Amino acid sequence: MEITSIKVYQVDLPIAEGSYDWSNGNSYESFDSTIVRLETDTGLAGWGEVATLGSAYLPAYARGARAAIEELAPAVLGADPTQPAVLAERLDRQLRGHPYAKSVLDVACWDLAGKAAGVPVSTLLGGQFGEDVPLYRAISQDTPEAMAKSVANYHDAGYENFQLKIGEDPVTDAERIRASRAELDDECILDADANTGLTRHEAVRLVEAIDDIDVYVEQPCQSYEACRAIRRKTDHPFVLDEVMTGIDAVVRGYQDDAMDVVNLKIAKVGGLTRARTIRDLCAQFELSMIIEDTWGSEIATAAIAHLAQSTPADYRLASTDFQSYNTVTTADGAPERADGRMRASTAPGLGVEPRLDVLGEPLATYGGKA
Repeated sequence: MEITSIKVYQVDLPIAEGSYDWSNGNSYESFDSTIVRLETDTGLAGWGEVATLGSAYLPAYARGARAAIEELAPAVLGADPTQPAVLAERLDRQLRGHPYAKSVLDVACWDLAGKAAGVPVSTLLGGQFGEDVPLYRAISQDTPEAMAKSVANYHDAGYENFQLKIGEDPVTDAERIRASRAELDDECILDADANTGLTRHEAVRLVEAIDDIDVYVEQPCQSYEACRAIRRKTDHPFVLDEVMTGIDAVVRGYQDDAMDVVNLKIAKVGGLTRARTIRDLCAQFELSMIIEDTWGSEIATAAIAHLAQSTPADYRLASTDFQSYNTVTTADGAPERADGRMRASTAPGLGVEPRLDVLGEPLATYGGKA
């Protein structure tokens, strides 16, 4: 089997709650998603998706993904999609960096590999551990009262894991955390995610102010060194996200005892091929993981579900279902969701069938017939 053409689509994903807000004044009413269809000489096709969280979250932006795909196309055309690790090496030789752009192509290859083998992607990634995986609900930055109300509403809907978007100032952030924790049962998990929005001295003030609260602290500062310093000043479980960009970062963090949890995002590390390696390393290190992606719709959520469900339960803290955050549905066959949990499809590949009427005409076609 070989890849004969690449079709690139663009879809806007409006936010169902109106906007998605986090630290440093980041606020978006919609995210730009790039969806790719890889066609083969056998007639099988595979799908992938990447949606950056704007252009200020990571060194990534939506139009950059589409430009990079044009650069990467020569390495993809003619490749065997049933060997995604081989293709991942070809992509790295073709273009240095830009893992988010490679991710969409890599995921599409895993979809094809699963379809060719007649098994779900989770089987290829290691098998399914359990019937489903827990989800977390991200709570956009707002007043303490509004965030606590949102937490209570989603808790009533079955969610037991929450990620508060903080990172404004330590006094208000502490109020947000305290108000939201008061709405939850003891077994619920609350994660205060600053998304690099606090300076080192602000983060010190925050962890001191919430010393008596059961909460995880996620990526308070921009640099690894500043986060590591804050980690040493608190007994709260500590999560690193933006600085966990690959194997080297995870190894360094483990050696420094810099975190208890790694936020593993598929696009951030270059796709399922790289994410699987990092996932397995974290499990060996006995590090728990939040397994997700930067954003996306049903296609990205399917990839998340397969990676999460093929991860031993002891090491997956939570995942997310971006499909429930958007007003647009891009595919049928998305992972089943109920009571704050998600189940990966058992159909071959990712198990999704994109809606071509929603995707529209491709923006670009490489190989095959344009």
